[in-house]
Parts: sequence; C-alpha cells; structure tokens
Amino acid sequence: MKKLLAALSLAAAFAAGSLVTAQMTAQMQDWHDLDSVRKHVQEAIHELDRARAANHFDASGHGTRAEQFLRQAERELTDAVASAQEQDQEQEFTQP
Repeated sequence: MKKLLAALSLAAAFAAGSLVTAQMTAQMQDWHDLDSVRKHVQEAIHELDRARAANHFDASGHGTRAEQFLRQAERELTDAVASAQEQDQEQEFTQP
C-alpha cells in the first residue's frame, strides 16, 4: 500500500510537470495563466511531501528528484510571472 501511494505521488508530480510544459507551450493570454500553473506546481509539491511523510518511503530517491524538479519549475514560473507582469505594466503605459 505504501509503495502504491508513493507511486501515485510520483505520478502526480510528473503530471504536474506535464501540465507546466503544456501550459508553457500554449499561448498565454496573460500572467494569470502562468500564476495558475505555478499554484498547481505548489500543490503537487505539498502532496508529494505529505505522501512521502505518511509512507516513510522515497522510492529509491525518485521522490527527492521529483521534488527538486518541481521546485525548479516553481522558480521558473515565479520568474515568468514576474516578467509577464512587467510586460503587462509596460503595455498599459504605452497604450492610449
């Protein structure tokens, strides 16, 4: 049962990563889309932490690597949101 929960947690982490990739390649309408993806990644990190703590199992280090990738995705999305917000503000100033 513990292995199943760990596997499901890892699957959720990878699904979140896939969601990030799909969202990044799709045309973004504004920074709110990026921020929504960032929140999903944060939820995946918390879910992974809960599953690992409840099961005392890290899937031979794969849980740790999944968390590292999710945290990297979160940092990139945070930077992307900040950049998009700056562009949004610049466009507001240049439009009549």
